[in-house]
Amino acid sequence: MKLSTLPLCLSSCLLVGCGSGGSSSDTTQQNHALQIEHLSAGDTSVSFSNPSAFSQHVANMSDVERIRRFNLGDDFFENPWVEKQASTELRDGLGPLFNNNACQDCHIRDGRGHAPNVSATEDGTDFSSMLIRASRSIISDADLQAMQNGTLANVGDTSVGGQLQQNAIFAIEKESNLRVSYTTVIITFDDGYTVELRKPQWHLTSNYASQGYDFNADTVFSARVAPPMIGLGLLALIPEADILANEDINDTDQNTISGKANHVKNHVSGQVELGRFGWKAGQPTLRQQAAGAFNGDMGLTTEIFPDENCLLHQDDCLVSPNGNGDSSSDYNFEVSSAVLDLIELYSHNLAVPVRRNAYGEDVQKGKILFAQAGCNSCHVESYQTASSEEHLELSNQTIFPYSDSLLHDMGEDLADFTVDNVSVSDTVLVEYQANAKEWRTPALWGLGLTHTVDPEATFLHDGRARTIMEAILWHGGEAQGAKNAVLSFDNEERHALIEFLSDL
Repeated sequence: MKLSTLPLCLSSCLLVGCGSGGSSSDTTQQNHALQIEHLSAGDTSVSFSNPSAFSQHVANMSDVERIRRFNLGDDFFENPWVEKQASTELRDGLGPLFNNNACQDCHIRDGRGHAPNVSATEDGTDFSSMLIRASRSIISDADLQAMQNGTLANVGDTSVGGQLQQNAIFAIEKESNLRVSYTTVIITFDDGYTVELRKPQWHLTSNYASQGYDFNADTVFSARVAPPMIGLGLLALIPEADILANEDINDTDQNTISGKANHVKNHVSGQVELGRFGWKAGQPTLRQQAAGAFNGDMGLTTEIFPDENCLLHQDDCLVSPNGNGDSSSDYNFEVSSAVLDLIELYSHNLAVPVRRNAYGEDVQKGKILFAQAGCNSCHVESYQTASSEEHLELSNQTIFPYSDSLLHDMGEDLADFTVDNVSVSDTVLVEYQANAKEWRTPALWGLGLTHTVDPEATFLHDGRARTIMEAILWHGGEAQGAKNAVLSFDNEERHALIEFLSDL
């Protein structure tokens, strides 16, 4: 059940005065909403606001064995994987091609990553917590139909496949060299206040060009920072019907918002299911999301993705030793099913911190402005999670993620791009049913603690925004109206809006 209107209604009453028309039952319901609004993740919320705020298990986890397994999952998430024939068999098999060697190095302290910086000491080449996806735009009718049906994610570039790998184990040539530079964009509010934005220019080269395997002319690139890990298990338990209730592909209500679900292949069940995770909602479950990251980001095989991440022309990659077959039958893959179980439990149960000042005057005023601007059309406030025997801690919780989990066209500025940094049309599918301009609405909980967890963290899918306000001002497409509304805010209103968002 969606509960998006209750706290909003109450906050309006607090600031402008309640009328006499409401019933006592309405008031009771609203007061209940007020009492729980600071608990972003219901009973699972934790009271942490320090650099480890995103690294706690859910507050209502009391079973000793589950806590032990959570901590074991944390160990595999945090510690680096190593090449085959290392002293540890539990974490060997890295690569041969990879982006990073530890989950935690991308999801820094379980938070988000950052785009490379450019300064006197940094040259824009540090892609340690982000990656670049690659997808062909000119494909066969059969492949296009499969993408539309949700059975094929995409067709990768013939030089590097579906993702550019900027690292490799010893004696193996890395796939690509990556660098970003920035130009300056000035945005002016109606009252003359200005904000300086940075627009990325991506510089991508394939190391196989000399062998006749340069990037395809039709390849579409997609830059993505690692998203935060908190609250994912709760998002997994939002009833599908509640997510689809906000879908409005043809904008029948004519509010310019046309949320769209992505439907993707579950590689375990073989069925097409609702996409819930990833920047374009390309994964249906956290287990598959983890397995995909192991394979694509770290070059590790699992029961879900059993093949090494090598193309036919990558001879050194194909013949490199791997970590399969270690110790027992449970180690038929580099990441055993037992380890994948631990990572799955860990990913489900990273807790969302409580809000610090949910009922403060400026915060409540900012919440009203957030709604008045129309931001809550996509950033839907609240849901009730379903019941789950497997995840009792996460069951039947009133949560406040501020997301509809749907795809939205965010405009040309935020679109995927060609190797020449030209924005790609919304007619091009790049990940199942998601086109080049569409992005899944991220949950906003924990937003205000982002820089507490990692001072270098950046915002939006490609990390171009250094602040929350910069992120807002890059919104376009379906969100253009909301951005225009924000541009009309005066200094007091801007302050209140950021106070609200910084409290999430």
